[in-house]
Amino acid sequence: MFKPVSPKLNVTSMEEGVLKFWKQAGVFKKTVEQRKGGPEYVFYEGPPTANGKPGVHHVLARAFKDMFPRYKIMRGYHVSRRGGWDTHGLPVEIEVEKQLGFTNKQQIEEYGIDKFNELCKKSVFTYIQDWERLTDRIAFWVDLQDAYVTYTNDYIESVWWILKNFWDKDLLYKGYKVVPYCPRCGTPLSDHEVALGYDEATDPSVFVRMPLVDRPDTSLLVWTTTPWTLPGNVAVVAHPDVEYVTVERENNGTTEKLILAKALVQKVFGEEWVKVVDTFKGKKLNGLKYHPLYTFMPVDKPAYYVVMGDYVTTEDGTGLVHTAPAFGQEDMETGKKYDLPVLMTVLPDGTFMSEVTPWRGVFVKKADPLIIEDLRARGLLLKSEEYTHTYPFCWRCKTPLLYYARESWYIRTSAFRDKLVALNNTINWVPEHTREGRFGNWLENNIDWALSRERYWGTPLPIWECEKCKHREGVGSVAELSEKTGRDLSELDLHRPYVDQVHWDCAECGGQMTRVPDLIDVWFDSGSMPVAQWHYPFENKEKFEGQFPADYICEAVDQTRGWFYSLHAISTLLFGEVSFKNVISLGLILDGDGYKMSKSKGNIIAPWDVLSIHGADAFRWYLYTATPPGQ
Repeated sequence: MFKPVSPKLNVTSMEEGVLKFWKQAGVFKKTVEQRKGGPEYVFYEGPPTANGKPGVHHVLARAFKDMFPRYKIMRGYHVSRRGGWDTHGLPVEIEVEKQLGFTNKQQIEEYGIDKFNELCKKSVFTYIQDWERLTDRIAFWVDLQDAYVTYTNDYIESVWWILKNFWDKDLLYKGYKVVPYCPRCGTPLSDHEVALGYDEATDPSVFVRMPLVDRPDTSLLVWTTTPWTLPGNVAVVAHPDVEYVTVERENNGTTEKLILAKALVQKVFGEEWVKVVDTFKGKKLNGLKYHPLYTFMPVDKPAYYVVMGDYVTTEDGTGLVHTAPAFGQEDMETGKKYDLPVLMTVLPDGTFMSEVTPWRGVFVKKADPLIIEDLRARGLLLKSEEYTHTYPFCWRCKTPLLYYARESWYIRTSAFRDKLVALNNTINWVPEHTREGRFGNWLENNIDWALSRERYWGTPLPIWECEKCKHREGVGSVAELSEKTGRDLSELDLHRPYVDQVHWDCAECGGQMTRVPDLIDVWFDSGSMPVAQWHYPFENKEKFEGQFPADYICEAVDQTRGWFYSLHAISTLLFGEVSFKNVISLGLILDGDGYKMSKSKGNIIAPWDVLSIHGADAFRWYLYTATPPGQ
């Protein structure tokens, strides 16, 4: 029979007594040292950021991380269990911006990048004592005395070595593409970052008339949930093989004709009576000209006509897709195919340019209702509704992302799509369905990694460009940089703005070589840790080789497209190998409203409340047994 613990027994005091003994006797260190020479079991600690307090959800991950290394040590294995700290990127910058009361990038530059980055560096370990205290209290055995730190020169130099390797293999390139872009942070995001920020949003759903030039009584009926992109419209796309119709309807005492997909007539008009007067395939619309909705910007190429596209569907809308090449990836591809003009109507801060006179300086999402009202007043709006759907937000500042044409640096990960999938099939995933499901599907649809960030606190992209002839060179080490400049740069801080001040003469034309201003995606930092934690290949060759790949890693399911992906992609491109053999992808701990607990949302529960009442053993046991891993 189960016998309850006496209420007089203080579980917390008992546990703290054990922990005190372990600490005084150096028990964790001894378990590691006593196993030296035994078979190696490699564990990678996914580096957390210490600029926010840990919550209950961090105890979940740390409890599972601790389980297998502890078991393997008892089985005679040597497990080094080195900790690490993720110290770069927007999470840190946003906290410092809040401290300074900044709301945009211009304020950072006026304040001084050097002073701003120094504050970022200081803020990185704001809550490190909380993290260390929690780590000790829950008996998570990990070496924080020798933890790797991603902002050190050694770590950055190893990341540079990886990037130079990619540069030499022609895997790094600069492209003008439509990217998910955060107007508040002023930088594009990678595809895996976008996956971290999806949330439900309600946007306007508008059905707009685009009157045909040669048929004054007929309009194309076009649907969009982004009215702010309409001033950038240059074409309408129809599917060549879809059936379209011309319908007649009464409109304020006159008869008008509207063209849309036959399959969507009922969905668009509902109970309203309309008469179908013509049925035809989409290819019949090819080349039809329509009057532009807006002419704020001149076009330098033929525009405002119907083109063909196989990606048009009849699930929603009207089967006619409004196309603005500056604000959509498919739009951009269509623009290239048909040589359409690209009308950039929006500034990098997400506000309309001065040429868009009625809404100049207005943030695009705030301009939506103003544009809708303008279309209504001009008789071009059939109807406006609200549309609830899943939309990407910046994973750090929660600003709605814009799909926006920018020049960015990319890694050709798509060239390794088959290799990424094949290597993933050799990894043991818990839960098993993640291998072919959430992670496998992601890899099968892999697109090139949008690497560059237009920010300040992070690893600088090590590419220099001639200001005159645009010749470019990749740099993979401090020694290489010293050789090119002819001076010893071993003491140079590799962050901005110091590395931006390093120049040399162009080998092609004698002009000045200047570093491109971009940083790299912070997820590339964390995914480089198998190499960079040892400053490989500059030193610790044997340590790296003995600690690669990992036998075990563990994080929450949101890291499937975060750290798990960056580890896997970098290792595949660099070595043609997996970087981890076994992985537990944990479920998320939700708050009372069903939202994921996170530091940035501020909806975490302090683990100390649970620990002080129930103790660490009961807490950990509950997390192990409450649900199977992954739920």
